Amino acid sequence: MARTLTTGSPWRVILAFSVPLLIGNVVQQLYQFADAVVVGRHLGVDALAAVGATGSMLFLLLGFVWGMTSGFAIPTAQAFGAGDHAAVRRSVATGTIITGAVTVLLTVAAPLISEPLLRLLQTPPELLAEATVFAQVSFLGSAAMLFFNYLAAIIRAIGDSRTPLIYLTISCALNVVLVLVMVGTLEWGVAGAALATVVAQAVSVVLCLDYVRRRVPVLHVHRDDWRIRRADVAEHLRLGLPMGFQASIIGIGTLAVQVALNTLGAEAVAAYTAASRVDGLAVALLGSLGLAASMYVAQNHGGGRPDRIRRGVVQAVWMSIAASILLGILLIVFGAWTVRLFVGDASPEVVDLAHLMLVINGLSYSALGVLYVLRGALQGLGHAMIPTVTGVVELIMRVGAAVVLAAAIGFAGVAWSNPLAWFGACAILIPAYLREHRRLALAPVNPPVVTETTAIPIIGPTDGSMVVDAVITAPVPVIRADRAGRRRLRRPGAGVPVRRRADRD
Repeated sequence: MARTLTTGSPWRVILAFSVPLLIGNVVQQLYQFADAVVVGRHLGVDALAAVGATGSMLFLLLGFVWGMTSGFAIPTAQAFGAGDHAAVRRSVATGTIITGAVTVLLTVAAPLISEPLLRLLQTPPELLAEATVFAQVSFLGSAAMLFFNYLAAIIRAIGDSRTPLIYLTISCALNVVLVLVMVGTLEWGVAGAALATVVAQAVSVVLCLDYVRRRVPVLHVHRDDWRIRRADVAEHLRLGLPMGFQASIIGIGTLAVQVALNTLGAEAVAAYTAASRVDGLAVALLGSLGLAASMYVAQNHGGGRPDRIRRGVVQAVWMSIAASILLGILLIVFGAWTVRLFVGDASPEVVDLAHLMLVINGLSYSALGVLYVLRGALQGLGHAMIPTVTGVVELIMRVGAAVVLAAAIGFAGVAWSNPLAWFGACAILIPAYLREHRRLALAPVNPPVVTETTAIPIIGPTDGSMVVDAVITAPVPVIRADRAGRRRLRRPGAGVPVRRRADRD
């Protein structure tokens, strides 16, 4: 179900779009949560630590492609906001080809370097064998993970955040069943946990493709669209590569944290792994607002509505801060109880260390919420440099904390690495967005008009909320013939009925 984000009250539109993202992120974290619970309870703390030891390496390599494919959806959203169906199709084709090429490279090369890289990260010897197996299986199945991420991104780019949620939920439920069977019943160990995720996400890819084929003709790529243009490739890479690079920079910082953890022993690794699973639930909620802000800004930028961008971003920031405060309180109060779900009562030191990390993060979530919204807004506007710079700042702060503070105060120093990175990034993002906010105030506003083009066909049931029943775009000249049969140029929008809801703040 495609939706336009260029009409309606900004905060309501962003909230409505972000709720399925929020639920989807929580569901995604829950199945990672379930993996960790099953691995920790069935295979022991060392197996849980082995899975955790691969996290930074997986994030470094897979995170690059995840970030890049998310960037490919921005031109799609901008074209959809402008009502340019041909550009939407070309964007989908271009993103698919680049994603496929990078996926092949990753699938072939990454399994070969898994063990050497884990050794380089000083993974404890007792964890190395299981960590290597988990990483290799994950990389060999990376095509399923990456193409689901790309398909979900382009479906969200046309304003539909509900459908990816449905298929993600199916995938996560299937993953929980498979991990119980493969780890618990079949006793395939950590390889079974990785394989369960791969199979579940492969199913979600098939479901997404079938949905697009049956119900979203606007995303159907024609034969001519596969003849991609150099300019389209350059634009997608201009937006995608910095977002991938930004994820990789964060991943490098995470690697530094992993090295510091490995020097502190298996208990520290297990504590960080358990805390990260719980923390991931909260971070996912804030991340959904950032992604919603990115798609909202991209569509309104394509539609020529800087006024809506300004209002929407400010309102999204306040929503994010309010959510951050609530999440921080919940994490501080219930964090220790949640960690015990992973390790039980047999490892009190692991629980104490993990709860310390959750308290430190919970007190700093407001900075993370602002970071997600402002970075998403700048990316939606097509800016690549500032988000990349913030990634570099995060890297410096995270590595500094891992190297300096970990040596001075141990696990607490590692726990401070994330909040310090968030504060450093905000110091760059806030003034950068304020400059853009002032520039948008001076930009011309194109009132929404219905152009004389075919409405985007959406097949299937809808809920009647913000469904595209006409193409909302910037004003374009309309050619009419006068009574003498001569062609003349009418003023844009003159005499054209406008069907849209009034924007209400």
